[in-house]
Amino acid sequence: MMRCTSLAAIAAAALVACQQEPETIDATALELEARGIAGEFVSTLQPTLQEAMQSGGPVNAIDVCAVEAPRIAENLSQESGWDVTRVSLQPRNRQNAEPDAWEREMLMQFDERQAAGEEGADINVAAVVDEEFRYMQAQAAMPLCLTCHGQTLAPEVNAALAEHYPDDMATGYVAGEIRGAISLRRTP
Repeated sequence: MMRCTSLAAIAAAALVACQQEPETIDATALELEARGIAGEFVSTLQPTLQEAMQSGGPVNAIDVCAVEAPRIAENLSQESGWDVTRVSLQPRNRQNAEPDAWEREMLMQFDERQAAGEEGADINVAAVVDEEFRYMQAQAAMPLCLTCHGQTLAPEVNAALAEHYPDDMATGYVAGEIRGAISLRRTP
């Protein structure tokens, strides 16, 4: 096996050391594909959340996140052949959002990169890890997100979160702060 020290990144992606035979992977094509899937996740979830907020308020949006977000990830996984998940250092749903060791390291680097001045929405990473192509796109807290993930929550939101997520750690964010990432993996 030939040793490579990093993958060429698009738009300031972090470089990660890897071992992989170069002819077995087209990193640029895989990264572009992963970016598209991450974008599709966001462009599907966001209007669904907005509609839920308009029709039933924030408590309704919590239900959407609990049910629809995992369903969107599962549908994208089935359609694309990638494993699509959301992860966070402060997960709301530990069963579905607890990062593995590599994801945890990347999320910590995302926080460092944001602290150094990078915009959360622009932070991502692509790498080959244990013969899998991995991609993560940071999710920054948007104003809509702060209704249920912010520093000050309405009493009914707190009650709904306690009911759905008794071990919730995903509050206290401010606008633009990275609250997690969309994580994709695929064996090339």
